Amino acid sequence: MPSTEILTDAFDRIQKVVHSVLKDASVEVLTFRPDPGANTIAWLVWHLTRVQDAQIADLMGAEQVWTAGTWVERFDLPFDPAATGYGQSTDDVGEVRTGATLLVGYFDAVHERTIAYLDTLTEEDLRRIVDTSWNPPVTLLVRLVSTLADDLQHAGQASYLRGLAARAQISPTT
Repeated sequence: MPSTEILTDAFDRIQKVVHSVLKDASVEVLTFRPDPGANTIAWLVWHLTRVQDAQIADLMGAEQVWTAGTWVERFDLPFDPAATGYGQSTDDVGEVRTGATLLVGYFDAVHERTIAYLDTLTEEDLRRIVDTSWNPPVTLLVRLVSTLADDLQHAGQASYLRGLAARAQISPTT
């Protein structure tokens, strides 16, 4: 099995988790915080999508879906358009108060672009060095796996929060 098929399967798994977490989720569920410093589902999904978008766009040498489309305007967040969530404060986390439809729309647009990009890659492409600031230098394959690992962790966190919200009897549907 080619590496790109394995990568596609892994990115598809993230999509399944994100869809499951967002299915029929109310804004109350999406913004639920088990304590004041916790991340929310809305922020986690926005962040994991922004990370994937930024990483894939960089690898492609293309503009991010976030700014190339109308997503940045539609989300209307009080952040710099280049923000991906890295280093944000708990107050910033609370600013992501969007509905599930917008979150899944942006996620799916990024996912579609990611899969289309993977379809263009060869095994030789995956060995290409994309970052020499690390020792050893980072290959395209390692950068993709790093993006996958980050996204899977955040998708799992969002799924866990969905369960906590249900246990707290937060109204699940919009």
